[in-house]
Amino acid sequence: MQPHYPTFDNKFMKTKKIILAFDSFKGSASAKALSDAAESAILDILPGCNVIKIPIADGGEGTVDAICRHAKVSHIECNTHDPLMRDITASYAIIDETKTAIIELAAASGLTLVEESHRNPLETTTYGTGELIADAIGRGCRKFIIGLGGSATNDGGTGMLAALGFRFKDFSGNELNPIGRNLSLIASVCSSTANQLLKECSFTVACDVENPLYGNLGAAAIFAPQKGADSKMIEILDKGLRNFNDITMKATGCNMNEIAGSGAAGGAGGGMAAYLHADLKKGNEIILNIANFDKIAADADLIITGEGHIDSQTMMGKAISGVLTHAIAANVPVIAIAGAVDDADTLNKAGLTAVFPIQHGPVSHQEAMDTTTTLNNAKRTVAQIIRLIDAFQKK
Repeated sequence: MQPHYPTFDNKFMKTKKIILAFDSFKGSASAKALSDAAESAILDILPGCNVIKIPIADGGEGTVDAICRHAKVSHIECNTHDPLMRDITASYAIIDETKTAIIELAAASGLTLVEESHRNPLETTTYGTGELIADAIGRGCRKFIIGLGGSATNDGGTGMLAALGFRFKDFSGNELNPIGRNLSLIASVCSSTANQLLKECSFTVACDVENPLYGNLGAAAIFAPQKGADSKMIEILDKGLRNFNDITMKATGCNMNEIAGSGAAGGAGGGMAAYLHADLKKGNEIILNIANFDKIAADADLIITGEGHIDSQTMMGKAISGVLTHAIAANVPVIAIAGAVDDADTLNKAGLTAVFPIQHGPVSHQEAMDTTTTLNNAKRTVAQIIRLIDAFQKK
């Protein structure tokens, strides 16, 4: 039986409320900037339209910013360390009402913090992210939402855990530096030294991948190359993650490799699940829940969404897939725009009413990624969509 998807039918004739639910066009334009550009296009043509902006993210870049737009927060700056243990200042946010800390792993452990010539996941650590968590605990936070994405690391989260008091030791009882290279040397984990307040804390991890900890689809094989790893490094890292999982199973009974998303952020997803009892969830679901998306979408006439590159993988846990799932439940049609669109037929079959690339013609990669160009193209594309809808409304 053909599944039922939302259609415009009479909605096409009375578009009074439009939701804008953009992810960032990574490396080009933020979700907020895209929402503002699209809103301007809509109101130029439908000045009486109620436009609701709900910037979203999938757990990577922009997650903290997206969550903070839907709650009253305090922004905190903290002295911490980058992936190479160099002194930096990183920020996170606290939702005032619930004392929930919102932390992006990339803020202290991100790939963009490491110069390309220094990228080496054998030597990097998530220690700085653990310091941010410790700082938030010291400020009274007991609930945490951690966005995984954009990491420079492949340490299984051992650096983060070390900053929270866990100790990783070799067969001689020597404490190990918590970096990717040393995962294969771990013989025991000491939890008794961990921050005792962790027992009062709950962790929700926002991740945009479902990869296991190790193996052909694991953290090292899939993600380490973009962090500077060659084939030999990948072999060392994967072996280390396997060893870390074996030791963790003995220590906690948790088989990290069976947890979807354990390979996120170089295995930090698995480390947090095993030692912090973290709940791994899709980032877009966390944000949509905080934003009360279902309630807002209940009487919407149209949702416009988008991200930098839309293809068949978009429906496998990316931000747009979450928006679409909720839109179908609310019987609201969804139109998507993107810098590039592949396999539109598959996307339409998944439920998207229409999908549009924003490029007006052949351009260089540099021009396509230019922020001003992207925002102008997005505004123009949304304007054309709304002009079509307006024409039907006036018939």
